[in-house]
Amino acid sequence: MKKNGLLLCMLALASSTALAQSSVTLYGIIDTGVEYVSHANANGDSVIRMPGITGEYPSRWGLRGSEDLGGGYAAQFVLESGFNPRAGDLGQGGRLFGRQAWTGLSSSYGTLMFGRQYTATYLIDSDADILGPNIYGIASLDAYVPNARSDNTVGYKGAWRGFTLGATYSFGRDSAGTGNSPGQGTCAGSAPGQFTQCRQISTYLRYDSAVYGLAGAYDEQRGGPNAAANFFNGNTPIPITNPGDKDVRLEANGWVKLQGVKIGAGWIGRNVVTSSVTVPGARSNLFYLGASYLVTPSINLDGEVFRIVNAAQDARATLGVVRGTYLLSARTAVYLQTAYLANSAHARYSVSAGGGGTTPPAGQGQLGVMAGLRQSF
Repeated sequence: MKKNGLLLCMLALASSTALAQSSVTLYGIIDTGVEYVSHANANGDSVIRMPGITGEYPSRWGLRGSEDLGGGYAAQFVLESGFNPRAGDLGQGGRLFGRQAWTGLSSSYGTLMFGRQYTATYLIDSDADILGPNIYGIASLDAYVPNARSDNTVGYKGAWRGFTLGATYSFGRDSAGTGNSPGQGTCAGSAPGQFTQCRQISTYLRYDSAVYGLAGAYDEQRGGPNAAANFFNGNTPIPITNPGDKDVRLEANGWVKLQGVKIGAGWIGRNVVTSSVTVPGARSNLFYLGASYLVTPSINLDGEVFRIVNAAQDARATLGVVRGTYLLSARTAVYLQTAYLANSAHARYSVSAGGGGTTPPAGQGQLGVMAGLRQSF
């Protein structure tokens, strides 16, 4: 009996030790509300709706896991699914885990990841872009930036003394052919003899301290059959069907905390280069400046101004946003925000990134207002 009791204790101890060395976390955000947008079609009509994508943060649920392998090594995975609370349907082209789906190994040298994951454009934008993936924000002028991710990707991230270095390489950035990352177009993957077709590479370097941070990134997408570069201004997307065609974004940004106020600013230069004589490329420059202030532990006020210039397509726009968030608890918040977008004579940018259907007439400004509820778990 003593031996059996000792054996049971040893098994229980081994089981608890194994459980302590591995973990799986369920997490998520549900965010939606009601939105008003003026001049939402060619006739200048307004619309009141529950937007299709997001308010402050994209709705999602996910699983995150880690297992200690010993010797300083760990196995990790992330499965993250985006969805639309308005109708309960899946985001990212209907994928089950369209936001992230990767497995990897980590050590003191960094983390190596395999699968669908974020690219450098997204990874350096989280602090300097004050509003983040908001319904009124950077996505209104370049919807790719807060959705920058790719399939078939090998990624690396390492951090040392405040510096973070990362890179991704995709063998085919959109293997499902859904064009699910805005601005990328459909590009299913490489083909025999066409090793650069639909390839995507990105790299970034950032430094963060307690009071300020600086970052820079390079993101290059190669062309392929049916691929196109969308500038989101009402013009027809530019075909980039040759493997030598490129859609490149270069980004630099930074943030600082001063007297309780966080200030962020950045620049994104985009250059689409085509091999066609009849189809010219285009360039754009996107600038942003924002600030956030925690009025009380429960009330946060923030705002941001964005400016995009696309001289090749004679399209320019300026967007201003003000947002207030009230925390009902650590997990639940309500918010109210408003934005105004001014288009140049030939531009048709939409103030709302909330699922399309609000493209104004050329040169028309737009007002957007949204009240919403966000809950995390």
